[in-house]
Amino acid sequence: MHLAEMAVLRAVPAAGVFLALTRRCPLSCAHCSTESAMSAAEHAERPFRRLVASFTRQERPEFIAMSGGEALLRPRLVRDLADSARLSGTRSYLLSGLFFARDGHAVPPALRAAISAVDHFAVSLDRFHEREVGRRAAFRVLHEIRSWGPQVSVQITGDGDADPYVADLVREVREEFADRVPMLVVPLRSVGRARALNGPAAGPPADPAAPAPCELAAWPLVTYDGTVLTCCNDTLAAAVRPPHLVLGHADDDPWPVLRRRHLDRPLARAVRMFGPRYAKARFGAGAVASGYCDVCVTLHRDRGLGERAAGYLGSPAGPAMEGAVRALLERHGPYGFARRHGIARYSELVTLGWDGRER
Repeated sequence: MHLAEMAVLRAVPAAGVFLALTRRCPLSCAHCSTESAMSAAEHAERPFRRLVASFTRQERPEFIAMSGGEALLRPRLVRDLADSARLSGTRSYLLSGLFFARDGHAVPPALRAAISAVDHFAVSLDRFHEREVGRRAAFRVLHEIRSWGPQVSVQITGDGDADPYVADLVREVREEFADRVPMLVVPLRSVGRARALNGPAAGPPADPAAPAPCELAAWPLVTYDGTVLTCCNDTLAAAVRPPHLVLGHADDDPWPVLRRRHLDRPLARAVRMFGPRYAKARFGAGAVASGYCDVCVTLHRDRGLGERAAGYLGSPAGPAMEGAVRALLERHGPYGFARRHGIARYSELVTLGWDGRER
């Protein structure tokens, strides 16, 4: 499974689901958006297992995307979820910080079994990760994993178009893997531990007079404790847990139920279609605050907003507008999401090594 295949469907509601399997991580990256650490609480595996087991051929996401923290601290869970998802036709993606590459040894058997089970293995590699796991060690492990069969990619965080570190890393990855390994290059956001680094604020800038659709609300997120959110900003949404963003719990609600809630709830639809600030300006009352995500987590406080949004979405104009927004977001294929949410200069790197076919 190529990275581009996920990028093509990234704006499609419920085409994928994120599984944050743990908040524990043996690395101490200065930009960690989830502020993960080995001292973090560890929650039960059962909600993740029950949710994926509820997928059917008729009702399933196209992808599960497993991360953490460091998901490979739970290698048996990763392997079992990938195998279970495959039974229904769902493919699996795993993002890792490669903590196990630091000692220079071969990949441990339990981790090899987990990685071999997934359809796509992605590696976080940037100036912050490189202080924890060296670039050459990461390359060595990627070569090893590629020989087993899973397709791989590199996710890079940088400071923008002019960042010399990113330019050098991109060049070296392309040379090392002969343009066969795709990359998603994203800007540093002021989220989690990165707030201390003075990066740009999370979320797109938004004028309340102009729609700014939120693609990051397209795929639900199952948080560390099994709570399911309609937003993948786990740092903010999982901390605040406003009722309009909480879909349910993976231990209690099967995928068909969660999917229907995700697709049908008026406030979630309005955020995906217009963005939270425009939704507040159009359907709510009172002044619109400045923050994009900060506005979103407070929308439920405007008592009339949900009803007015539901009225619009129930009219003929609502579905027509949703269709138009979705067509606009999808028209650039795999490049579109990478341009809008990554560093635009590097957006075409998501298709390196792709022949345009699904695998």
